[in-house]
Amino acid sequence: MANVTKSIKSTSITLTRGDITRQEVEAIVNAANSALRGGGGVDGAIHKAGGPTIAEQCKQIRERDGGCAPGSCVITDGGKLSCKHIIHAVGPVWHGGRSGEDDTLKNAYISCLKLACQYGIKTIAFPSISTGAYGFPVERAAKLALEAVRDFCEDNDYLDEIRFVLFDEKTFNKFKEALEA
Repeated sequence: MANVTKSIKSTSITLTRGDITRQEVEAIVNAANSALRGGGGVDGAIHKAGGPTIAEQCKQIRERDGGCAPGSCVITDGGKLSCKHIIHAVGPVWHGGRSGEDDTLKNAYISCLKLACQYGIKTIAFPSISTGAYGFPVERAAKLALEAVRDFCEDNDYLDEIRFVLFDEKTFNKFKEALEA
């Protein structure tokens, strides 16, 4: 399956299928939990591939700040991964869409983009945040994620590439439909 790319100002928005831990970008985003303890899915894969340094840095953040609230993010180094940084974003758990999940999800993406800019990061790779164990509907999440990115890029011309690394064909297709809409 071919990558799909669209530009917003000078930023390329790319959709690809694959393993986020193997991306050649400056930062990858981890779909983390509030406690910043490695879990399953993307979170588990990043912690496993990145090694114990990531867990240690997350522990320090947890001890200092108490974790990370939904809709926000924190940053660690990339450990054994090829990226320099991992941005740990906490998305919402799906409760039917009546508990502010949409805004929380958009805030998770936007907070990552703002933090990337603060750290001088020009290339970033996102997973589909909250659509795994947190149960957020993929079609809705794709639309919200791409809206958040588009809105950010309309006001900020800093990033060179924002890549969505989507693990399965269903998720890739939902993001592709949302990007083309």
